[in-house]
Amino acid sequence: MVIGLKDTAKLFAISVIACCAVFVCTLFLNYNIDIAGIENEITSEQAVIMYEAIVLMGKVVAAVSGGSLVITSAIMLLFHIKNYIDSHGKELGILKALGYSDGKVAKHFWVFGLSVFAGCVLGYTGAFLYLPNFYKTQNKEGLFPKLVPQFHMSLAVCLIVLPTVSFIFLSVLYAYLKMKSPVMHLLREAREGKVRVKKNETGDLPFLQDLKKGTLRSRKMLVFFVGFSAFCFSAMTQMSMSMNQLASETFSWMIISIGLILAFMTLLLSLSSVVKGNDKTIAMMKVFGYSRKECSGSLLGCYRPVSYIGFAVGTVYQYVLLKITVTFIFAEYEDMPEYGFDVPIMFISFAAFLITYEVILACYSRKIGRLSVKGIMLD
Repeated sequence: MVIGLKDTAKLFAISVIACCAVFVCTLFLNYNIDIAGIENEITSEQAVIMYEAIVLMGKVVAAVSGGSLVITSAIMLLFHIKNYIDSHGKELGILKALGYSDGKVAKHFWVFGLSVFAGCVLGYTGAFLYLPNFYKTQNKEGLFPKLVPQFHMSLAVCLIVLPTVSFIFLSVLYAYLKMKSPVMHLLREAREGKVRVKKNETGDLPFLQDLKKGTLRSRKMLVFFVGFSAFCFSAMTQMSMSMNQLASETFSWMIISIGLILAFMTLLLSLSSVVKGNDKTIAMMKVFGYSRKECSGSLLGCYRPVSYIGFAVGTVYQYVLLKITVTFIFAEYEDMPEYGFDVPIMFISFAAFLITYEVILACYSRKIGRLSVKGIMLD
């Protein structure tokens, strides 16, 4: 069995997410390690308070951001492996029929873990090159002695080697469990959760409503991705705009850049998978005379409420996180301004989200309209 470049190219989103996670963790954890080495040189009361706040902030950011991104990467990896097994069921079934064991076939899936390795290396390298500027930003008030970024092998191992090994093991293990399916099941390329479309004799409206519900039920992982993309857009854009007085402009740009990258990558992955996974459903709807608007509204429009919920959760998340940061982490720092929920920023972010989301949906709706019934049925 050969897993080609075309298959691994689909893992680009995982590499991007791993890159973002390692980038953020490297910045804060490397700084924490280096500043801990000069703790004895920090003598003024204000500097000590700021030192404790910065160290705690670094741990919180690394744990919250890194942890959530790792979970997202793992879910996305399992999603891609499942899709690969579903779409290559005949090949895998033939291998099993020829006598190859589940373990022999599953071990080839270690290459899926390389996407994490590529992202980790890029994230760590990019962060290490940016560290001098980050150190200046963290010490913009000159409270600490000047720090020069140091390379820490233990941190590199924790942020590159361990994630790579863990994701390779996860890839092989999940593939091994999926390969336990019966040979005939694989040969038929039976896909779980396919939306089956039948003409509803009682009218169009009930049928389209049922199709919307069936689409959401059949692709629960895509529901997570759509909600997560809206969550990232909401949380990161509002957080970056609210941090003008709480942090540096550089830090705000870093937050919004990572958030938008994650939002677009996960949303594009989700909608592409919806269109690809329901191509035969779209073909049948076109045969029955449904318009492009009805097809896209049933298969793509059903995710709108999910995106709104994700946006709302992201709004609450960023407010609670910043409130905790100001109230508890920087509570003893005298120059820290008061923080409250910014309603205008929330509406600006929501308006930008609506425009962006609807433009992307319109693009995929046009893609659905260009799908050829003949091409789909012969595929």
